Amino acid sequence: MNRPRIVSEPHWHAAREALLAKEKELTRALDALAAERRRMPMVRVDADHRFQGPDGPASLLDLFDGRSQLITYCFMWHGLDDVCSGCAMFVDNIGHPAHLHARDVSLALVSRGPIEEITQVGKRMGWTLPWFSSLGGDFNDDVGAGDGFALNVFLRDGDEVYRTYFTTGRGVERLGSNWTFLDLTPFGRQETWEDSPEGRPQTPPYQWWRLHDEYGDDRP
Repeated sequence: MNRPRIVSEPHWHAAREALLAKEKELTRALDALAAERRRMPMVRVDADHRFQGPDGPASLLDLFDGRSQLITYCFMWHGLDDVCSGCAMFVDNIGHPAHLHARDVSLALVSRGPIEEITQVGKRMGWTLPWFSSLGGDFNDDVGAGDGFALNVFLRDGDEVYRTYFTTGRGVERLGSNWTFLDLTPFGRQETWEDSPEGRPQTPPYQWWRLHDEYGDDRP
């Protein structure tokens, strides 16, 4: 096995400092990209998308669960005997949704499969995220997933729904925490340090963080 070189502690710290400079440069670039993302235009969703959930029929508005922002992940569906391991790994890395809910963001999974089979897989994996069937509808095609996977972000204004962001492939691969999810939304992390357009909701950083069972259901 080809392992990293062994060096003295001063040499290791020098290498770490050199890498840290590049990491900080990347962090600043990602912050600038997130700021640009928050200034993206949006497009109205005119289609009347319908889903099937564990509790019955649902509309796209229902997936918002009363919040103003929604992230959907189209989970590739090949049936009970061929659950997509890549999509499963992605869902395994999604944190507790209470942190997203605290910033007025809902997250839902969507698959082109029978709701009964989808529910079986969710129970087997121990997932509690809301998971809906889009079988028989055009949602997956309309949001760029087709028979594959994709992540989309939506903003609700009353009963009007707008699509604000889309990514797939490696764009999905690099996600996996509540902070990076919030960076995709039009309101961002809603913290005062962010470069956001004037008038967007913002509060001091860190102070809104809670243990996930301490938020309650005090939605904005």
